[in-house]
Amino acid sequence: MNDDTFVGRSRTAPPQTSVVGVLVPVPEPWAQVLVDWRSKVGDPQATLVPPHVTLLPPTEVPSADRPAITEHLARVAAGHPPFEMHLSGTGTFTPVSDVVFIAVAKGIGNCEMLASDVRSGPLTRALSFPYHPHVTVAHDVPRDMLELAYTGLSDLSAEFSVTSFTEFEQTPAGAWAVAREYPLTGPPFR
Repeated sequence: MNDDTFVGRSRTAPPQTSVVGVLVPVPEPWAQVLVDWRSKVGDPQATLVPPHVTLLPPTEVPSADRPAITEHLARVAAGHPPFEMHLSGTGTFTPVSDVVFIAVAKGIGNCEMLASDVRSGPLTRALSFPYHPHVTVAHDVPRDMLELAYTGLSDLSAEFSVTSFTEFEQTPAGAWAVAREYPLTGPPFR
């Protein structure tokens, strides 16, 4: 486990702070397929966090900064156009981290630019690992379950339009709740 993942655990943040994260959700029907696979391999996060590509990992912020964060994220969304994403096949971070993921085959650059802009201003933060857009499907599960996810999803292919990103806030019980959706309304990149 590392601080760059959405983990369902009780909040340890003081009451004058919030823990937020920003992500690109994977739409249906692929979201349910990935939830089912994550459950099948015994990943405890299967039903706590929807399948997604992380733009900002869980980040503790002062509650007083929430209006500025909302404005910041709205500006970021207004500066980026919708884009096409293609998820294809599996990868792993083993041996660095016991994670199997679905690879982003198209939309990598868009995610990198979005993530960089999101992680600026009031959300500036360092990452524990270099940014690598992906969709986690198995994390901290036994080795045979990592292998099952890796081989079982190796031929997955999902193509969809990304028209927004989502801000989540962690509840005191550790669950993640949607705080706000931000439509991507920027002009096409040239």
